[in-house]
Amino acid sequence: MSIKIKNVSKSYSNQTALDAVNFEVGDNQVVGFLGPNGAGKSTLMKIICGYIKADKGQVIVDGIDVAKEPMAAKSKIGYLPENNPLYAEMYIKEFLNFMAQLRGIKKPQVDAIIHKTGLKPEYDKKINQLSKGYRQRVGLAGCLLHQPKVLILDEPTTGLDPHQLSSIRHLIRETGQSTTILLSTHIMQEVEAMCERAVIIHQGKLVDDRSLSQTQTDNKQIIEVEFNYRVEEVALEGINQVKKVINTKGFIYQLEFSTSSDKRSDVFDFAYDNGLKILNLQKINQNLEERFLELTARK
Repeated sequence: MSIKIKNVSKSYSNQTALDAVNFEVGDNQVVGFLGPNGAGKSTLMKIICGYIKADKGQVIVDGIDVAKEPMAAKSKIGYLPENNPLYAEMYIKEFLNFMAQLRGIKKPQVDAIIHKTGLKPEYDKKINQLSKGYRQRVGLAGCLLHQPKVLILDEPTTGLDPHQLSSIRHLIRETGQSTTILLSTHIMQEVEAMCERAVIIHQGKLVDDRSLSQTQTDNKQIIEVEFNYRVEEVALEGINQVKKVINTKGFIYQLEFSTSSDKRSDVFDFAYDNGLKILNLQKINQNLEERFLELTARK
């Protein structure tokens, strides 16, 4: 495992920021790290990176205990904070060479990172001349110079236009083939596009940890059906394992079932038994945003 979080807790005065959080991230996984503002995301990312210490618990990065060997752990981590601090008056290549000198990295590696992050067309420009998308690429390039085992990204796509989003998304997915990435964002579509798994925390506690495919199928199923005639909702509630029935429009109904097993055949049987024709019948999976809102609405 590249990252192990074991019973990590952190408080500020009388406020609990993290409460016994546990999860692991395997090698070369891209994991979305989600939670409302104030949930504890930034606190945990700073603990992983060694900027602050946990009150209790243990963080291990690539087999190294962050609290016991902070410098060794930091050598394994690349961290891009939300504000992406850069020296705006420097040229791209000048900035990356400076970062490389601080880490004792040789020039050929700088050239390789410039190529990998798509900065070659702009490398002779000053950072303050770049678009937001290219500035994000510079930040990522700086994080990747020392070939980290783990990459921590805090809101890496905020403020990007659709073209910039696409290119940064591609770069993150490509990087995730050889690097473990923990990505914090408020944009659910970005997690669905880039990540294979989502970890959600709320009020300092871990409330969900599952693959995105599991999010769509676990213990809940919604089927949308359109009949040729109006049906009383109480009649539809008689279908086996129906939890809720909503008449969304006209003769269209959404049926929520308490199972992930495909219930479309049961709906078809109901229509046949009651002399109804089905004009449309489809499963509607719960997406990540719905799952997030459901979990973080809890007080």
